[in-house]
Amino acid sequence: MISVLQKLLLILVVLSPNVLANDWRVDDAGRVVAISDVHGAYEAMVETLTNAGILDDSLGWAAGSTRLVIVGDMVDRGPRSRDVMDLLMRLEGEAVTAGGYVHVLYGNHESMNMIGDMRYVSKAEYAAFAADETQEQRDRWFDVWKKRNGGGDSDALARFNDEFPPGFFALREAFGSNGKYGKWLLDKAIIAVINDTAFVHGGLSPLVAEIGLDGVNQGLKDELSSYMKAVETLMQADVLMPTDNYYDHADIVKRFPPFMATTKEMRDAIKTVRDLGESALFNSDGPLWYRGNVACSAVIEEQRLAATLKVIGAERVVVGHTPTPKKQVQQRLDGLVVEVDTGMLNAYYKGSGNALVIEGEELLVFNQSGGEPYAPLAHSRRVGARPGNLTANELQLLLETGEIVSQSEDEATGRSLVQVSDGTNTVSAIFIERQGKGVYPDVAAYRLDRLLELDMVPVTAIRKVGKDDGSLQFLPENTSDEGRRSKSGRGSSARCDLPWQWGAMYVFDVLIYNEGRSLERMLYDPSWSLILVEHQRAFKNAKGRPKHLEKAPVDVTDGWRAALAELSDDTLEAEFSDILDKRRLRALGTRRDQLLTE
Repeated sequence: MISVLQKLLLILVVLSPNVLANDWRVDDAGRVVAISDVHGAYEAMVETLTNAGILDDSLGWAAGSTRLVIVGDMVDRGPRSRDVMDLLMRLEGEAVTAGGYVHVLYGNHESMNMIGDMRYVSKAEYAAFAADETQEQRDRWFDVWKKRNGGGDSDALARFNDEFPPGFFALREAFGSNGKYGKWLLDKAIIAVINDTAFVHGGLSPLVAEIGLDGVNQGLKDELSSYMKAVETLMQADVLMPTDNYYDHADIVKRFPPFMATTKEMRDAIKTVRDLGESALFNSDGPLWYRGNVACSAVIEEQRLAATLKVIGAERVVVGHTPTPKKQVQQRLDGLVVEVDTGMLNAYYKGSGNALVIEGEELLVFNQSGGEPYAPLAHSRRVGARPGNLTANELQLLLETGEIVSQSEDEATGRSLVQVSDGTNTVSAIFIERQGKGVYPDVAAYRLDRLLELDMVPVTAIRKVGKDDGSLQFLPENTSDEGRRSKSGRGSSARCDLPWQWGAMYVFDVLIYNEGRSLERMLYDPSWSLILVEHQRAFKNAKGRPKHLEKAPVDVTDGWRAALAELSDDTLEAEFSDILDKRRLRALGTRRDQLLTE
């Protein structure tokens, strides 16, 4: 039986959505369950939450005082986004009645729907809103659309209906500032800190340390609300249309003749769209889009993230947004980061639903298909895509023992290329001759990369090819080099900002005294992660910096200081005495000490 007090609480939840607002810091929670990136995969979400003990057979709340956290991206790509949101809206009230709570954090895809970036909305999602759309709505916007496009032609209506199918305008309205879902989302937090764990869709970027938790959940959210309302004001005046893409808003209002802005409300709205179109909430440095917690190497990210966690009063962060390679929950940076985007929408991401359960000090994961729960997996080192999801150690074994099935010279780069196979997997590698008796600089670069947790040098192993002693360095497929990247101007979408990666490369090249870095020896995978290859001219018996780096911006960050401090003389001796001679080894230690004093 439901008590009178519980009934009153349920009524308050239904009547006042603000009762669930400002819920971003909780210090006394018990069991916490988190999922992310549902993307309209309603059935998978239901199975996942059922197996995690959140739902009963009737899809009612069954978790008592548990706190459920939705780490963003309920919508886009999948067919049943609306059903996902409707279920969560109902569970909010049921959870409070039972003494629990549902924390809905929105992700970049919710914000995209709210500001008019409709690139990833599926036809099935539009269809779910078709019954709510009136012919009057469609006729009004078709008339405005025709005027914008020069009056249209005999095929105009067909093109309009194809580009903006039934349900388009009702969906846009529902995600507006006063719409059912837009108003609901504007009451939600962007980051929640529950006990000692922060939850955020993209990640904790350095911006979060600058503005703090309240700056994100109040300041950035206010910017989102203001932007939405400004756009709606300009839609009422036919300056903007629901069909306009967010990325076109600024240009459209810029071209709008100032004398036609006849009211202060219109003028203020135009200014708001101009000023807030580049809000941090909408760009790659904002908490909805940031991938550095997952993609930047430990030497770049760990100390920076630890400082941000301290600012917001948390000890670790749970993120979505970036699907894990094996579609299972994993963790990195000594547990500072837990990654829970496992590609729940199988039709698109080829993954499944996984719920992270935090209870006391224990972290367990429940899969939508049942089975035994598992602890989050260790984030695997992956410098370049490789077949069969081979681990670094498996790939090294393949390079050391696999059959050499071909060898050729690349005329463009001068590389000696080798194909190596174990009968199941075949990989390409660069053969690099030994640089002196017992000196294998590329093997040394790889081992040092692993010790530093730089994650930029691909797997490299000692290997004789024919009569020549040397090493094989894994050469990932689908890479481009810095020459091609800089010429094309691409790379702004890098998961780890390129300047940060370049900065780490400069320190690494000073440490190993690398005189051979060139545009061709800076490779990038499709996510623009930097891959450093061919270190034949490194590890010389020299102090200071190579000439080309004497004026380079070498920034020895806190992350580098921590990593270099771990490279004791004993560690260097143990790890490199078989591949570097004593003079080179001593010089490496000297350069380490010089960097630590900078």
